[in-house]
Amino acid sequence: MNDQKQQLQAVLRAQAPLIISFSGGVDSSVLAAVAAETIPGSVRFVLLDSPLLSRNACDDALRIAEEIGIDLEIVPFPILEHKQFCENPVDRCALCKQASSRTLQELADGATIADGANLSDLGEYRPGLAVSDEEGIIHPFIKAGVDKNGIRELARECRLSFWNKPSNACLATRIPYGERITREKLGVIEEGEEFLSEIGFSQLRLRVHGDIARIEVLKEEFDLVLKYREEIVATGKKLGFLYVTLDLSGFRSGSMDEKHSSD
Repeated sequence: MNDQKQQLQAVLRAQAPLIISFSGGVDSSVLAAVAAETIPGSVRFVLLDSPLLSRNACDDALRIAEEIGIDLEIVPFPILEHKQFCENPVDRCALCKQASSRTLQELADGATIADGANLSDLGEYRPGLAVSDEEGIIHPFIKAGVDKNGIRELARECRLSFWNKPSNACLATRIPYGERITREKLGVIEEGEEFLSEIGFSQLRLRVHGDIARIEVLKEEFDLVLKYREEIVATGKKLGFLYVTLDLSGFRSGSMDEKHSSD
């Protein structure tokens, strides 16, 4: 057995009973799969559903939950009622993490809340991580010394179909800090990214800068942008953008945080 899996299982047994904060991403899905195997009957799985989560992402989370054989509880999370969050300050993620943590705690009934944060997150701009610590959320992967590559390797060894699923993030990360988050903007982003995904890009983001759409895809897929240039521009215009652009730096996770990561 993978040594990291054994260490993770030891953490899970020591911390049970648990509620796993589940998103359908690789990290929380692997954590859920190992928890379901290790502490059955002592773990629940909760997905917080909000406009920050695309419908495609929600559907994929349900598919993964079925694959790993867990009963997934879907709980409404009305984050857009949080006025300060919608103002989109630099600590937006911290505000969301605080609100989501407290929503989960209302369901806990004595259980400990666990998420999929891992060692790789410690080297990135993650203001929500410190807040989750303050709120009593535990990070089993960090306790077990597992990073992102280790999680994917564990998923591959467990023959989970999603072992190489591209990373994703909530739709709010496509909006620059200081620009108000609205249901309408999130809907435009969701529709635009769904269209781009259907073209066949393996990893993408549609970043919104006022009337400018900034598209990020992998550099090796730039040719695909040019192939479907007319369709992409037409869709962008239909969604209300005046300019539809390609970011020549290519896809990178957290590009909106680059300024803050270097400060």
